[in-house]
Amino acid sequence: AGAMSEGRPLRLLGLHGYRQSERRFRQRTGALRKALRGRAELVAVSAPHPVPGGDEDDDGDDPPRGWWFSGPGTFEAGEVAAAPAGLEESLSAVAAALAEHGPFDGLLGFSQGAALAAMVCALRARGDPRFPVAFAILVAGFASRAPAHGHFYREPIALPTLHVVGDADAVIAAPLSRELAQHFVEPVVLTHPGGHFVPAAAPQKKAYLDFLDRFCPGQGQ
Repeated sequence: AGAMSEGRPLRLLGLHGYRQSERRFRQRTGALRKALRGRAELVAVSAPHPVPGGDEDDDGDDPPRGWWFSGPGTFEAGEVAAAPAGLEESLSAVAAALAEHGPFDGLLGFSQGAALAAMVCALRARGDPRFPVAFAILVAGFASRAPAHGHFYREPIALPTLHVVGDADAVIAAPLSRELAQHFVEPVVLTHPGGHFVPAAAPQKKAYLDFLDRFCPGQGQ
């Protein structure tokens, strides 16, 4: 039942990109949160792993973080990582956030966070009780190339998803995001002309709200 019966806004757990944090993600999703106001609330969580060798301008108490590493302390989306590290801790962190700050209706992931959210969807679709979410919005997502992660994609993932693809994304190329969408049953794919960010202009706002309406009909009409 959740939001539908209670008439409350939907609640989304936000999973940030590699080298971001909950605070950085919040700063970069202001336009999105404004677009969803009254319909969905976005609550972000920080990844458990600090990324070594942060930037010069890094805030010491808010280091950049990652969900898993493809090499020792590094991450490259296209890397076929022989020994990826840190994913189990991140799945546990997501499960803990869902339990402690819930109830949540869905996930909203960006970049590596979208890749992680897709893995959570796969586990949820298989009945994993740690992840009680009904849908996910995956922005600039991709499928992990690590053979150890291959099991997430073995069967079509039966959970409703909206995949947001930037045609000019130079970090996660559009074909990678489209390929991830193909691992889902009846994915909705939204293309925008921009790069590696969470878009929230009028066309995308409409697509988000149309998708969210499936889980919370008629809110704010």
